[in-house]
Amino acid sequence: MKLHPVKLLLLQLLVALVALAIWQVGATVPIGDTYLLPEFFFSKPGDVLVRVYTLFATGVIWKHLWITLSETVLAFLIGSVAGVVFGFWFARQPTVAAVFDPYVKMFNALPRVVLAPIFMLWLGLGIWSKVALGVTLVFFIVFFNVYQGVKEVSPVVLANARMMGMNERQLFRNVYWPSALSWMFSSLHTAVGFALVGAVVGEYLGSAAGLGYLIHQAEGVFDVTGVFAGMVILAAFVLVIDWAVTRIENRLLVWRPQSASEQN
Repeated sequence: MKLHPVKLLLLQLLVALVALAIWQVGATVPIGDTYLLPEFFFSKPGDVLVRVYTLFATGVIWKHLWITLSETVLAFLIGSVAGVVFGFWFARQPTVAAVFDPYVKMFNALPRVVLAPIFMLWLGLGIWSKVALGVTLVFFIVFFNVYQGVKEVSPVVLANARMMGMNERQLFRNVYWPSALSWMFSSLHTAVGFALVGAVVGEYLGSAAGLGYLIHQAEGVFDVTGVFAGMVILAAFVLVIDWAVTRIENRLLVWRPQSASEQN
């Protein structure tokens, strides 16, 4: 059963309010001689929200937000485009896929945190080392989904299309691309978060600006409120970008039939 959008939004807000209430009670109501969520380690929701407001009201956050946004968008676009191109290529060229299969798996298994210092050594402490780290996270998510989407094309549909005289270009446009599009967008929602993770981790490890830099600064002086404020801004940041991806997805996949759950 599909919930009404307003009812769904209210339930989502209820979950957030319950979580904040538990946090507030845990940080302010003592249990014996201690607290469930000591303020020194967890701060308080009110203090965090005040800090978020102060960062925006004073204009301190805008420079850092813009840098992180730039890194995230660049990593997302470069990684997504590369993932789509190579995903299609490997799916349509089984020999190439077989040859490079162990290398793809090997690079995908590498811990990205290990790559971050290497990218900083190669590309410096500017935005491009963070973009490179984000690309390594986004690329494989999109690549594997597009590859699977193309491989999942129905042999019957493919045979019928060829019987109708479609050439490779027409097959790509009318058969392979629609099949891969749903898989691709399902991966893009995850890729958005990973692009941001790459940017923030890179900033955290070495940078002079960005949300990761602010969080690292706050941790350095045991400013738990500042750390949680940065995390709240990051969470809101991801939701906004994911909303934009959803709008684009709905526009491009308007032809897609509704599932049974969406129709109820």
